This record gives sequence, C-alpha cells and structure tokens, in this order.
Amino acid sequence: MSAIAAENVSKHWTTADGKVRAVDGLSFEFDEGTLNVLLGPSGCGKSTTLRLIAGLERTDTGRIRIAGRDVTHLPPSQRSIAMVFQSYALFPHLSVAENIVFGLKVRKVQAADVAARLKKVADLLGLQNLLDRKPSQLSGGQQQRVALGRAIIAEAPVCLMDEPLSNLDAQLRQEMRAEIRNLQRQLGITMVYVTHDQVEAMSMADRVVLLDKGKIEQNATPVDLYECPANTFVARFIGTPPMNLMPLEVGAGGAVIAGTAEPAVAPVACAGLTLGVRPEHVTLGFDRGLPAAVAAIEYLGADTLVTCRLGATTLAVRVPGSIGLSRGDPTRVYWAPGAQHLFDRDGVRRTETARPAIATMFA
Repeated sequence: MSAIAAENVSKHWTTADGKVRAVDGLSFEFDEGTLNVLLGPSGCGKSTTLRLIAGLERTDTGRIRIAGRDVTHLPPSQRSIAMVFQSYALFPHLSVAENIVFGLKVRKVQAADVAARLKKVADLLGLQNLLDRKPSQLSGGQQQRVALGRAIIAEAPVCLMDEPLSNLDAQLRQEMRAEIRNLQRQLGITMVYVTHDQVEAMSMADRVVLLDKGKIEQNATPVDLYECPANTFVARFIGTPPMNLMPLEVGAGGAVIAGTAEPAVAPVACAGLTLGVRPEHVTLGFDRGLPAAVAAIEYLGADTLVTCRLGATTLAVRVPGSIGLSRGDPTRVYWAPGAQHLFDRDGVRRTETARPAIATMFA
C-alpha cells in the first residue's frame, strides 16, 4: 500500500485573463518510508500540489489518499501529517522548547510524554543546549532544526516540506540536505519535499516528480531522470550545464547537425529530429570528430566548461581540470554513440535509435 496517492488531482483559479490551471490532472504514488521530491521551475504547481496533499487547498477534481484512507475532504488536522514551511513559522516570543512542543500542548498530550518526546527530538537534532533560547538568538540553520523538530515531534507518518532550505546560504544548504536525508532514514517516515533546486532533488530523493505548467513531465528516480529524460524539457532542466540539444538536417550520408556538412550522426530518417548529448560525455580532440571553434571558456577548478560553436548551434563540453585552449581556437568534438539521445519533433524522447548506423560516426 502506498503512503500517499493522488488520482487525477486538479486545482484551478479563475482570473481576469481566464482560468489558470495551477495543477492539472496529476496522478502519482509514493511508497512508505521514501523521500519524494516535487521539482520544477517557479509557477509549475509544486507548492500547490503540496498544499493539496496537506489539505491547505481544496481539490477541484480527483482524490488524495494517505495510508489508503481518502482524505480529499478532510481538514489538515485529520490527515496524520506534519509540515515544515519555507518561512519556518516559529513563534518569536516562545523558547525553542516551547516552539517544538507547541502542537503537543494544543492537543493536550500528557506532560510526561511531551517531556520524553522533547528530549528525543532535541538529542536527534542537536538542540539540547538551545532549548531556552528564543528564535531571534538562533542562526538560520538552528531555526531550521527547530522547525524540523516541531514537525517530527508529532510522530506523524508523513512529513511535508515546502522549500525549507531556500533561506540558507550555500554551505548550510549542503549540510542541511544531508541532515534531512539522514533524519528521514532514521525515522522511517514518508517525506514529500518541494524545491526548484535540482541539486537538492538529485542528491536527496528516492523519487522525483518533475512538474511544468501544472503537469508531470516525468516521474522517476534521479538516475532515470538524468540518463533517460522523457522529453527535451527534462533533458534541459536536469543537469548542470544542461544537455546539449542539436537539430538534425539532411546531409551527405545521413542526418547531420544543422549547419555542418559531415559526418552523419544518425540515419537520414532522423533528419528533423533533435539530438541530445550531455556535456560530460563530449570529448575535445584534434584528430577526429566534428570541426568546431571555441566560443568561451569557464575555468571552475576541478573542471572547465568549454562552449564550442558547432554549425548553427553551440555545444557545452565539460572537461576535467584546465585546458590549453583559448577563445577562437579550432578544435574537434566527439562522443560515444551510446551517449546520444534522440527526440521527436514534439520534444518526446525516442526509445529506438539506429545504433549500427550511428556507431561509425567518428571512425
């Protein structure tokens, strides 16, 4: 039985310009004890989806189930969930301890149980020495831990998190990513985590639901999102820098990258499609491959991003360390046949690729 299931869930708003489909017929299931990420650009519907799961918004169509129970029309208090908000939402006049146990006192949990749970949570999150402080006396990372503590002390089987790390600096975000993931595994809870940051999604999630304009573009593991993108939107959204997408046209001996004469990179039947290849799968060389010119170089220390002009398009190449090239230098680019992805005219990934014809590309 899935911990959370959405069946054809929609949420619409009517504005002066017409009906806005914030969430448009979403269906997904999350297994018990997993960390699941709702990922996508701003305005894609991920926070609205989380609020629908939480009961903070009412669905216009569809059903939501939590632990097999239909909660579509139940208030948040009856859904057996905990939630961490982007703003932390701590009471400034209460101490850390009072903030953490606030929900338990509202529900009139016995004092002995409250004290035992508070000690357990404080030990788990390293808040033992901060319980008497007020939120204004804490760092951003410490406030985030308090917000987490307030959520997990309820011992709800489902925890929802709405961009909880967006207010932290880069180093703290990295530390808190690891802490949240470890915490989720220790407690065995089902977590739904909203973010626009693909690094958070790829490094933390068991499953990622990638949204755009209220619809699911792909629901998959991080590995599948990266290695088998369902369409060009996924291919460009996942990966830094994103996948190179190059239009194909008819050329001598087959389909060539637009603006180049040869060699053919796919059978002629692929002309009009789009070829994709990840920057780290491209190699620079001088004795084989497609002729290109260096357009820009970004040295990042561990590696270098080289932007090359290739026919009518540009190609990003990630190479380890530094590189002895300058802007305007000629070079050649090549990649293994298995690194190529083909997308149809509508942007959908092709599952069948003519490997034998492609294999001789750079021979």
